[in-house]
Formats: sequence, C-alpha cells, structure tokens
Amino acid sequence: MIVTPLLLLLIMGIIQFALWEHATHVADAVAQQGVSVARLQGSTASEGQSEAQGVLDQLGRGALVSSKITATRNAANTTVIVTGKAESIIGLFSLPVRAVASGPTEAYTTPAQAP
Repeated sequence: MIVTPLLLLLIMGIIQFALWEHATHVADAVAQQGVSVARLQGSTASEGQSEAQGVLDQLGRGALVSSKITATRNAANTTVIVTGKAESIIGLFSLPVRAVASGPTEAYTTPAQAP
C-alpha cells in the first residue's frame, strides 16, 4: 500500500528534475544569444537584453517562470545574466535557475603602420 505513493513521488521528482534541467538549458541559450549581440561593436547592453528577451519569448515561457534578464557592458567585458524558476508540477516548490554568459566586448582598432 505504501509502495504506490512512494513510486508516484519518485516519478514526480524525476519529472521535476527534468523540468529544472530544461529550464536551465533555456536560460543558458537565452544568455548566450544575448551576450553574442550585446558584445558586438556598436551594440549596447539594452540591445543584447532585447535579443535575449526575444529568444526567451520564442522558446516559450513555460519552462522558465518569473524570469529576469540583466545585461551589462563596459569597454572590456559584456555579461548577460538570466534568472528565474523552473516550472513546478506540484506547485509546492520551484527550483531556482541562473545562467551567466560573458565575453569580451568587441572593439575595432586600426593596425599600426610599418615604419
């Protein structure tokens, strides 16, 4: 009698873990796409954040709920951080998700002329 509820609880735990993994992959993809746009020469952090939001909208918000995207850019480095929570199948708890993508900010420099 106690085996069936424990088995169902185990199955729901496995499904919850799979949803968390999927949400983590979505957050990683969103952060990577955002940083690839934001780090380009002539681009801005807000353009990267908009691109990341667009990718999140395309991938669907079902897996990653309560999401927040933050993009920062300076002369040396560009970073996009995506946070949120994985969708919960039970509704009692949801696991946190965080993805960070960072890369050097592109800058064009003129080549030195030979003497």
